[in-house]
Amino acid sequence: MPPLSPPPGICPQGPVGTLGPRRPIVAGAGPGSSRRAARRDAAARGGADMAAAAGSSLLPSCLLRLRRWSALPGVSRAAGYSSSSAARSAASDEATVISGAKLAKQVHKEVRRDVESWIALGNKRPHLTVILVGDNPASHTYVRNKIKAAAYVGIHSEIILKPKDISQEELLDLTVQLNKDSKVSGILVQLPLPDHIDERTVCNAVAPEKDVDGFHVINIGRLCLDQPSVIPATAAAVWEIIKRTGIQTFGKNVLVAGRSKHVGMPISMLLHTDGGHERPGGDATVTITHRYTPKEQLKIHTQLADIIVVASGIPKLITADMVKEGATVIDVGINHIHDPLTGKTKLVGDVDFDVDAESGLPCELKKQYAEKTFI
Repeated sequence: MPPLSPPPGICPQGPVGTLGPRRPIVAGAGPGSSRRAARRDAAARGGADMAAAAGSSLLPSCLLRLRRWSALPGVSRAAGYSSSSAARSAASDEATVISGAKLAKQVHKEVRRDVESWIALGNKRPHLTVILVGDNPASHTYVRNKIKAAAYVGIHSEIILKPKDISQEELLDLTVQLNKDSKVSGILVQLPLPDHIDERTVCNAVAPEKDVDGFHVINIGRLCLDQPSVIPATAAAVWEIIKRTGIQTFGKNVLVAGRSKHVGMPISMLLHTDGGHERPGGDATVTITHRYTPKEQLKIHTQLADIIVVASGIPKLITADMVKEGATVIDVGINHIHDPLTGKTKLVGDVDFDVDAESGLPCELKKQYAEKTFI
């Protein structure tokens, strides 16, 4: 399959580890003019999907593109607020809203075209198999969304349901069978798994070339070595949104709030590594905070950051006073909290993202207007 333009995407697994993932920002600077920056941008445009699919004749890059946007409760409601001069008209002080849903629709259309091109070249239609264990409501919702997205873009898919008391040995045997099944292009084991099953053992049992989530130790290792690999979906999504919205990372200070192996760590690897390497990175200076970082120290780090990626799983961890003017905030948190006004549960991120109906700005920014952009 010919190289595809890099895809945006966000993982539906929800918050992982101690500090969670989801949602972007757009701030002003245009593309860099240095030869190195130009080389990096060209490599990113042509190489991201090739890198994701490298070493795999079984997992077409169209399937990799889809898995980043297939079941994103966060993407559909992600919005960006920009008061920077680059993101608003000179005559207006209203914030610019950037719709994650529009980005997702754009990617779905691209993937659908890619699938048809893949088929037209005489290849078989991609086939995704999802293993779903137990009755976790959130997991079932995520999987339904993935299957729905796969159908929309023309990818065959199936769900294998297993009871929550399945033994680890049975689950591993099933994984081995799917590894050997030539009709299966990609395998996704929906996390979390029941407590009696070791997730790392199961993730490592999936063949690296069929590992849609990018959780196999080989894929993680290649990511850390700046080599082509399948990149975990949430990290790939953040990276792609940064590129598609023109956020500059070269030489910038980045704060990643969260160190989970599925989200915070891969995001940090993508952002800090060399843009001239085999798998181009962002050439940013990255600081990682986590649950043991004192709140006052967290605020110091965020106020120095040009880009803040919040993957904490802590509702409203980042507030307006913690973000400097002109900064970019990417909120990938997925949290369910009780709404005292309605008595119902609502979905919120890790950033205080309440919007004032009159101004269109986050509530805190209405009180304290500054050049900040939230996605």
